[in-house]
Amino acid sequence: MKPATKARLLKFFRVTHSWLGLLVFPWILVIGLTGLYLNHSKLVLGWISSGEYDESQFAEWPTGLDLTMGEAIVPTRDIWPGQRVLDVKEDTYHGFDSFIFKKDSGRIIVTRDTGHYFVRTNLTRTTYAPDGTKLHRKIYWNSAFNWLHARGWLDNTFGTWLADIAAGSMVIFALSGLYLFFAPRMRKIRRNLAKLKPARKLDKPEPLGQKN
Repeated sequence: MKPATKARLLKFFRVTHSWLGLLVFPWILVIGLTGLYLNHSKLVLGWISSGEYDESQFAEWPTGLDLTMGEAIVPTRDIWPGQRVLDVKEDTYHGFDSFIFKKDSGRIIVTRDTGHYFVRTNLTRTTYAPDGTKLHRKIYWNSAFNWLHARGWLDNTFGTWLADIAAGSMVIFALSGLYLFFAPRMRKIRRNLAKLKPARKLDKPEPLGQKN
């Protein structure tokens, strides 16, 4: 390879390597942190988990409201107001008979006896009193770390595109780094390899004047 071509190639890989390093740094950090969680989930959750909320107090609240579906749907109108209710069903949630309203962003679970309700997404669960007072918020760290590790984001907005782009960039980042390391050293490496080759033995010349 001509020196000028080699210099241009080295410059190209240096620029590419530098910009890719800047681009993929956040995802390298995310993959490292989420990988640490996947291997040591109890340790990581011990650092970041919030305490559980004692829901036994709900049993002391006025009961016997026996909310109808029409009454239970009232608080759902202020939660994700631009979204319509996709489905409604009756079920037991955390031991309470409830109406479960499904919207695009998650579920709103309204208890029939006490009127308190939960707002549930893929990543969080928020508990509210009947008057709308926020009582507790739980983060589902397991889901959050899995989403980040698999998609590079906390929802399906980008599908797996971000993770795929980051993965491809890291492959190019690794290959360009490999080239930048070895390219300037190839001449020295070739010389060292040449030294390792055994010297070629020359045929012994026949004495002058000796004929068969």
